[in-house]
Parts: sequence; C-alpha cells; structure tokens
Amino acid sequence: MSGSTDCGCIVCINTSEVGIIEFLGEFQSYTQPGTNFFCCPFAYLADVVSLRIQQLDVQCETKTMDNVFVNVVVSVQYQVQKDKVGEAYYSLSRPESQIRAYVFDTVRSVIPTMELDQAFESKEEVASAVKQALKETMDDFGYVIIQALITDLTPDQKVKDAMNQINASRRLKDANAEKAEADKIQMVKSAEADAESKYLSGVGVAKQRKALVDGLRDSIMEFSGDVDGATPKDVIDLEEWTCMEAAEGGHLEVLQWARAEGCPWNEWTCSEAARGGHLEVLQWARAGGCPWDDGCLEFIDSDDDDDDGGDGDGDGS
Repeated sequence: MSGSTDCGCIVCINTSEVGIIEFLGEFQSYTQPGTNFFCCPFAYLADVVSLRIQQLDVQCETKTMDNVFVNVVVSVQYQVQKDKVGEAYYSLSRPESQIRAYVFDTVRSVIPTMELDQAFESKEEVASAVKQALKETMDDFGYVIIQALITDLTPDQKVKDAMNQINASRRLKDANAEKAEADKIQMVKSAEADAESKYLSGVGVAKQRKALVDGLRDSIMEFSGDVDGATPKDVIDLEEWTCMEAAEGGHLEVLQWARAEGCPWNEWTCSEAARGGHLEVLQWARAGGCPWDDGCLEFIDSDDDDDDGGDGDGDGS
C-alpha cells in the first residue's frame, strides 16, 4: 500500500493509517501515525492499512417475481475497525470480493420475491437486507459496514418504454375523463340556462297578455262608470270589432275575456286569426262556435303555399 516512507529503521505513517510490523515473518505490533522506530533487518514494515471509510460499487443483474430482468447497483461503505486491524489484514486477502459475493447473494434472494413496481418502492428494504447480511459477516473479519445504498435499479430499455407507454395511456384516459366531465357540466348548465330563458320569456308573455286584459278591463270599467246606466257589455257592444282585433293580434286571453263579457264575434274573427297565423286562437274560436267562411281556408292555404315555396327555392338553389 502507498502512503508510507521507508527510511531504514525509521518509518513514517500517515494520518488515518496503521502500519503492520512483522518480526521474521511473524506479526509483532502496530505502528501509529507519525515517526516509528524498530530494529531492522529482523523487524520490518509489512504493510499499511487505511482506516478511512471506503466505498465499493457492486452491479448485479437479477430477475423480479414478474420475470423482468433488472440491473441493481449497490454502493457499500465500509471501514476497518481500529481495534481489529490484525483480523482485517490477516483474515481476508481481498475484502472487496467478499463484500461483492454477499451483495450478490442478498440481492438475488430479495429482489426475486418482489414484482417490478414493488422493487422500485422497496429499495430501502433491499439496502437494509444487504447491510444486515454484510454486518453480521464482516464484523468477524474486522470490518464495520457503515451504509449500504441502492443507487440504481434499471430494467431493460424495452420494459422502460412499455412502462412509460402505460403511464402515458393512463394519463390520457384520465384527461379524457376530465374533459368528458367538463363537457357534461357545460351541457347541463347550457340546458339549465335555456330552460330558465324560456321560463322567463313565458313569464314575460304572460305578464304582457295580463296587462292587455287588465288594461282593457280597466278602460271598460272606467267608461261604464263615467256613463250612467252603462254596463261593461254595453261598452263592448260599442266596439263591434273587439274580438276581431284581439284575434288579429293573437291575444287569446283578451278574446277569452271579451267573449266572457258577451262581446260578439263574426267570421272576421276567424279570418284575422288565420291571416295572422295564430292557430291557437283560431282553434279556440272554432271550438267555441265562432262563424267562419272560405276566406279562412284561403289564408291557411296561402301560408302552406309560402312554406312549400320556400322549401322549393331552397331545393332549387
């Protein structure tokens, strides 16, 4: 080993090293760091043992329980015990080989009991098993195991690519699920907004029609109040076209109220309802016995012809 300077019967030992002194081939003593004297040529410096912490990287290939071959790199940090320098020097000629053998044995007995994913998650468990196995054995040879670390665990490149593809597919599936959920929420909100809009529109129309009826009623009541002896029916009779104008404007509530008050109607009521395309008003009037003539049919046929003509132009374009 390097690090010592032989000066005849004077030997200099570096810090964190211990010299092995032999006398005629037999162990005699240790030398501490600094200058040491001994009788030569019978006594001599056989070797120098380092007390520094050393590291050995061991690469081992093994197979997991799901038949995936992996390369495992184990870094073992060890040190010669100061009070067992003799055992460390004379017991093992190549301590690295001894450590490497125990690492191989431990890794190849622990990793095969795990699947690949579990092996990645249990690196500390594997490292602890390696350290425990080495500690129990190497202590007898004068070595202390400081730490054992799994610094790398790598499967075959094809397996890595497959794992990445599986992960990417899983993430894509989650993204599609989130997008579908977002689309669903958007559709639900749109439907709710549309329903609310239609509801408010209906409320507006109902209020408008109610206002018309109320206005007409108030006008009739006010007029009948101003004229002594006049009744609402008399006021309505003054305006013989009330039902016709209500039908023309599509105001079914006004027409219903006017009829309830005895307002007369004639064929013009149905004609104006047909002319304005107010089918609901026309149906109610006919169901109530309102007279009508062939003019109503002409208006209805005219509307049908207009619809057919619009379709025809659209097909011909």
